[in-house]
Amino acid sequence: MASFRSSLALFILMAIIGAGDAGNVTYDGRSLIIDGQHKILFSGSIHYPRSTPHDTFYLRLHLPLLLLRKAKSGGIDVIDTYVFWNIHEPQQGKFDFSGRCDIVRFIKVIQAHDLYVCLRIGPFIQGEWSYGGLPFLLHNYYMKRYAQMIVKLMKSENLYASQGGPIILSHLELFKQEGKSYVKWAAKLDVELDTGVPWVMCKQDDAPDPLINACNGRQCGETFKGPNSPNKPAVWTENWTSFYQTFGEEPLKRSAEDIAFQVALFIARNGSFINYYMVVFLFTLSLYFEYTRNEWLLRQPKWGHLKELHAAVKLCEKPLLSGLRATTSLGKLQTNPELCAAFLMNQDEIHSTVHFLDSSYTLSPNSISVLPHCKNVDFNTAKVNAQYTTRTREPRQKLSSSRMWEEYTETVPSFSDTTIRSEFLLEHMNTTQDTSDYLWQIFRFQQPERAESILKVNHIGHVLHAFVNGRFIGSMHRVFKVQRFLLEKNMSLINGTNSIALLSVMVGLPNSGAHLERRVGGSRSVKIWNGTHALYFNKFAWGYEHWLKTVAEVGLHGEQVNVYTDHGAATVQWKQYTDSKSQPLTWDRSYDLELDINGKRGSLSEWPEYRSMQFSEAMALLFRYHIPRSFLNPNSNLLVILEEEKEGNPLGITIDTVPVTEVCGYVSSSHLPPVVSSRRRSHNRSEHRHLKYQYERRLKVQLQCPYGKKISKVLFASFGSPKGNCWRHSIGSCHSPNSLDVVQKACLRKSRFCTSVEQNIWW
Repeated sequence: MASFRSSLALFILMAIIGAGDAGNVTYDGRSLIIDGQHKILFSGSIHYPRSTPHDTFYLRLHLPLLLLRKAKSGGIDVIDTYVFWNIHEPQQGKFDFSGRCDIVRFIKVIQAHDLYVCLRIGPFIQGEWSYGGLPFLLHNYYMKRYAQMIVKLMKSENLYASQGGPIILSHLELFKQEGKSYVKWAAKLDVELDTGVPWVMCKQDDAPDPLINACNGRQCGETFKGPNSPNKPAVWTENWTSFYQTFGEEPLKRSAEDIAFQVALFIARNGSFINYYMVVFLFTLSLYFEYTRNEWLLRQPKWGHLKELHAAVKLCEKPLLSGLRATTSLGKLQTNPELCAAFLMNQDEIHSTVHFLDSSYTLSPNSISVLPHCKNVDFNTAKVNAQYTTRTREPRQKLSSSRMWEEYTETVPSFSDTTIRSEFLLEHMNTTQDTSDYLWQIFRFQQPERAESILKVNHIGHVLHAFVNGRFIGSMHRVFKVQRFLLEKNMSLINGTNSIALLSVMVGLPNSGAHLERRVGGSRSVKIWNGTHALYFNKFAWGYEHWLKTVAEVGLHGEQVNVYTDHGAATVQWKQYTDSKSQPLTWDRSYDLELDINGKRGSLSEWPEYRSMQFSEAMALLFRYHIPRSFLNPNSNLLVILEEEKEGNPLGITIDTVPVTEVCGYVSSSHLPPVVSSRRRSHNRSEHRHLKYQYERRLKVQLQCPYGKKISKVLFASFGSPKGNCWRHSIGSCHSPNSLDVVQKACLRKSRFCTSVEQNIWW
């Protein structure tokens, strides 16, 4: 295939149809082959431990599952999931496949929805997951045993496609350039495991046979170099529909138009498998990607726009997978084969008019037009027909009264009550073994007289809190992309024995990069100026004889007793909340919360979250947390939060619901009729009748309320030439004065509205 050197390009795919051999799952240079049939597959990631069982499973296999049902109705064929080693084997030899760890049940639920599975075994997964999914004790034993165990488990349940199950791909993760030996080991292991399905490795251009090298990123349509063998298909393992927001950076969002453009371009360049990372973030809402995640509401217009794209690409499947490909500069006349598909691309910033097969086409800026039969444009990546939705946060319960809260303050561990003795500074990760984010280190020394001193701590981690003789003196946190920081605080020493306690905080362990086992965290050196001389200590030994032994303790007391549960809360002494605090590290609880949403438990149109206003260095930060419905009790609920900072308080917390309050649709004469409805109406008809119907499709405005809701008011409607968009709009130079009345009569008190139009119209 030629490279893209022109802003205008044409991808033509002419079919030579032949029968494939029957089989299980194999591949060639065009695509995966399932039971002898070449397939273009759209995949979406859903991670079973990142959802509650009510999100990902259902109580009986014959009941519909919301997330999978949404994915399938949006044109998804495959569900992609990691296998999270460190939740299945938190301690060596002790395995957990229950509850949210029940991967077998998760895959069987997917199979019940007639969807395939791409199983990403790892063992390393990255996945924005602590330590990349590896158990911290991995230093001590071999990965092969884990991979064999997972494959054996899948085989025992007949879950591979070769056994009649849904798993059509297996995935081993990368270690980039530092892992050449790992790549060779993975390829050898692939053959030994004998799963009967192909194996994929992402971002590994030199993946040896039979592993398929694949692309990760947002622009694989442009950046992917292609398979490293003509006998391998082009696979996009992670299409980042957005990206997680890192502290200190602005959130990165992607428009529906941009995602659709890259997907269409990848398909045009011989791509046949695309996985959206994550489908739950693409089709629903997410704190991980773009604000708050919700298991009930679709993210529009992304869901609707990509659903149309998937349908249009499926109409091109035969010529894409069976035809002769050609990339041609637009303008040259082509003969019309019996079966043909074309992708017309315009990367210019202006509209362009081109001629193809004796027809003229106007291409929108930065767009790809899909012509399933090389005649009519069925889909354009830049023209969004899907409705736009507006969500509004509505406070349901304010927790602003101090009478609604109780508090329990963590105490600094005493020197004698700690369990770990050491002669040197302890490394955070090796000490905690990923059992807690918190590590106390306490030093005790003799001071001959009172003195005003300075404490300096060189630290690697996320946060460090410092206490002197049980009193808090200050905190410090790292800045974006800087691992090491220096905490420097003034302090007062007393005559006699002094105690310094440092609380190291690491919010999860590093999740990517080579040599994870060499990463370190915690305090690397401690220096005190006591008025006459310096006391210095590093990771090797104390530098002054007045220092005594150091001790350490893993975790907070509240963690150890599970203070966030009813049983654990009863083991500590709570007191009435007060605004004034002398110490940080406070557990705040509010109980007997009634979070029934408008008296409609299980409503699909609204969902709860709580938001907290916290203040740090005079800058207000607003945090929102989604509350899964399955966590809620009908009557009484317990909310417990840990406030690390002295200045924080829970009185700014509210329990909100986030319903869809407005829907908006816009179409113009340059938009295209829906693809999905035409596919549905032409089901089981001949190709000739299907094509005839396609050419008779009509442009439509389609609006639909969430489940259980109806249209109560029409805010704006214009038939003519309206200006603006769904958020800012006005009547244009041409406008029908009856627009609002006509629409109100047609859609008020209805859950959905659909009408054919001939000119621009806003609803």
